[in-house]
Amino acid sequence: MDQLEELSKYSELFKSLIIKYGTKVILAAITLIVGLWIIGVITRSFKKILKKREVDPTLTPFLVSITNIGLKVMLGVSVLSMLGVAMTSFVAILGAAGLAVGLALQGTLQNFAGGVLILGFRPFKVGDFIEAQGYMGTVEEIQIFNTILLTVDNKTVIIPNGGLSTGSMINFSAQKKRRVDFTFGIAYGDDVKKAKEIMQSVIDSDERILKGEDNFIGLIALADSSVNFTVRVWVNAENYWPVYFDTNEKMYDALSNGGLNIPFPQMDVHLHKTDDQSA
Repeated sequence: MDQLEELSKYSELFKSLIIKYGTKVILAAITLIVGLWIIGVITRSFKKILKKREVDPTLTPFLVSITNIGLKVMLGVSVLSMLGVAMTSFVAILGAAGLAVGLALQGTLQNFAGGVLILGFRPFKVGDFIEAQGYMGTVEEIQIFNTILLTVDNKTVIIPNGGLSTGSMINFSAQKKRRVDFTFGIAYGDDVKKAKEIMQSVIDSDERILKGEDNFIGLIALADSSVNFTVRVWVNAENYWPVYFDTNEKMYDALSNGGLNIPFPQMDVHLHKTDDQSA
């Protein structure tokens, strides 16, 4: 008899809990399911909008991911609130946990923030040739924590975004045109006018060098062993290195064939004989 009474009490308690919390659980479950579906629709629509506006493909996945996570967090808080969880205590716990995680992952969070800045302000993009943090290479991928470069000798370099976003950086691909600077020397006594004419002919013969730009040839220094000229020409950015190497070779041949001497450092040593009177 006592067991039946005890079983009856538990049954009544179970019924009261179902009546009290059953409706909340059902509503919370429905809210969760519908909310996840709505978030999916919003995420897909947002992704389509970014594509229509031709947002950088590197930035699109990050923005979509952040939006999706933010909406899901808001949905989770709403569902817990419907179940009667005290949000004040929950937020306090999350804040303490966030502080602990933030201190433990300080460097990682710095790289995350750097990635956000790079993706937001876009000082460079995938395919650009840059110099940063002591490395030069083509940007292969911009990740949220790191940027991946491919150097000219085919090495993969992974640079943390924290230092990359706050340090100095040179973007060689930012401008369509670049200036190529050369220094050529002739020997003292050679014809300066003839040297300039030969250099000008080499420049005029190369179709990759942009005509009508501020190209320049001038005597820059009377050095110890040579008379030095500076040559400055403008080219499209993709032609920088081909023009640089080809012009050095062509200029050497042209000056030599033109009867001009290309000097090298020399030193005159004078020996003086003195009588040894110490004996």
